[in-house]
Amino acid sequence: MSAARLKKTGRFAVSAAAEIPVNNIESIVRIMQRGTSTAVPIRPQGAATASTDCNRSSAGTTVRMTGLDRIIDIDTYNHTVTAQSGVRLYALAEALAEQGLELIGNHEMTGRTLGGAIAAPCLGPSIGNEAGALASSVVSVKMVTGAGKAMTVGPDSQKFLAAVRASYGMLGVITEATLNVQPQNTFTASHRKLSIDEFCAVSDRISNAPVGFRFALMPYRDRVYLDLRRYAANAGQTYNTPWKIKDWGESTVLPQVCKSLNRLLPIQSVRYRVIDSVTEATQGIVNSRFVRTGNNATMQGRTASSIKKLLYSTWCFPATDFSFVARAYRDFCRETFERTGYRCDVPAIGYRISRDATSVLSPSFDEPMIALQTTATQVAGWEDFVIDLADFAEHWAGVPIFSQTRSLRADYAKQVYGNRLAWFRKLRRQLDPEDRLLTPFMAQYFQ
Repeated sequence: MSAARLKKTGRFAVSAAAEIPVNNIESIVRIMQRGTSTAVPIRPQGAATASTDCNRSSAGTTVRMTGLDRIIDIDTYNHTVTAQSGVRLYALAEALAEQGLELIGNHEMTGRTLGGAIAAPCLGPSIGNEAGALASSVVSVKMVTGAGKAMTVGPDSQKFLAAVRASYGMLGVITEATLNVQPQNTFTASHRKLSIDEFCAVSDRISNAPVGFRFALMPYRDRVYLDLRRYAANAGQTYNTPWKIKDWGESTVLPQVCKSLNRLLPIQSVRYRVIDSVTEATQGIVNSRFVRTGNNATMQGRTASSIKKLLYSTWCFPATDFSFVARAYRDFCRETFERTGYRCDVPAIGYRISRDATSVLSPSFDEPMIALQTTATQVAGWEDFVIDLADFAEHWAGVPIFSQTRSLRADYAKQVYGNRLAWFRKLRRQLDPEDRLLTPFMAQYFQ
């Protein structure tokens, strides 16, 4: 595939580049200081879950942040937690649970590092007006700029802090953060098996109700498995195991089965019929009567290791129009399959995220959105598929996420983010005038 095509789909050919693991802030300062021999661009990297090359480059230096993994303080009185940026979210959630606390909001891909989840949107199902992005709960961050200057950005610099959230590592390397947390709050969960038309008939209503929802969408079977969540004062006891089994079945077992069936069944019609039957059976099992209550401490979405083994692209669509988008997505998938012979073998995962104006580059800055993550295990044909998917998303006013949206056109990104993107680019140039933190991939949008 040509370099231009790789660039368009969101992947650059990546050759060997320098990689430096760090376990203290002093090392990061030395790496970032001007006049050192550190090859540029310099990119911080945590769990490496991004589906695009936002934190990769064919040259330069990758700073591995996972060694900064210390939880510094849990304040049970003021309900805050301070941790280094390499801490995994699931480890942070477990430590908070021991103190009767939890992160605000439910978040997917909890194998991500804290710094990565702040710098690139870490989203999950919002219940009511609850925060959809983890970064919205950030009180302050410590970071090292492209010039090697250590600085703290806190409540007295709200506009600056809003830029650091979802900054994709272009304003500096985040080394530590303090977040607001909350006492554990139990929600009830109910599960529905619907046709896509039935789902569309209720999606507008539940999008505006004080509930949260997550769903698995199977366009080729015309099926939606809907998970509705409500906070309840007397929800009953919450158990970790059913949720862990649910996540394990959806994010690990099912993709592995699909991969195996793709190898073992050469006849396409038979293969996909079996895959869809297995998928429906899996959804029926994991969404059982045992998965009825949960909280943000126990409900942990796809792990970093599972999502890294999958191909995925995420677009966000206005919640008010999603009934139209869901039907159109079903038709798009079926038409693309007929025309190209390629289809996704794993259900698309969607969830509602609340309006969030706490981040300059928030995908839900203006209104609540539905995040739709299209996922597959088959490599052959995927790059062409995501180009078609991007055309579909643009037609339906989709909002991209630079770390998760494949085949994103620069002109469209500038159109969607508008003045916010222009303001961010101006700030980035002030903090990093030599573009030491800017990869060729991100330069398409931010130079």
